[in-house]
Amino acid sequence: MSRIGKLPITIPAGVNVTVSDDNVVTVKGKEGELTQAVHPSIKININEGQMTFEMDETNDTVEPKQRHAFHGLYRALVSNMVVGVSEGYTKQMELVGVGYRVSNQGNLLEFALGYTHPILIMLPNEIKVETKSERNQNPQIILKSCDKHLLGQVCAKIRSFRMPEPYKGKGILFAGEVIRRKSGKSAGAK
Repeated sequence: MSRIGKLPITIPAGVNVTVSDDNVVTVKGKEGELTQAVHPSIKININEGQMTFEMDETNDTVEPKQRHAFHGLYRALVSNMVVGVSEGYTKQMELVGVGYRVSNQGNLLEFALGYTHPILIMLPNEIKVETKSERNQNPQIILKSCDKHLLGQVCAKIRSFRMPEPYKGKGILFAGEVIRRKSGKSAGAK
């Protein structure tokens, strides 16, 4: 049995969780609504504000090893959904580099990252974005969403426009991220 899968999920006040007959979990809260299809080899029980996941040993459609993996996976996905609709997730990114800028009009982000052209990206409606550009500080992007998976995908896409490099430390970084710096070839040629 999965150690993560055994843990119960506490459903906070203001969050409504329903499970349909075809094993689709719907979670509604103040931040939004999310759904997740769960493999039939996992049973979901909701009792007195607690949600538990059990493996269906009679289901022979998957191997036992795969069933154990599904147990922890779906428990973690549903737990992230419950936290997302009750509190939400926030990611903060900063642009490090001379002349790097970002601005937004609604969910349309425009980047100036040292290329010959600006980069435009339209974010999904589930994500709320805010940009900050203050004097003598790196430009920042603040992304908020109830969907942790979607937020991570969008952050990875934004980061791919200018990955952080180890020599000068330039690029798009998460707030507080430390880049391991390398010395250039001039430092080792003595």
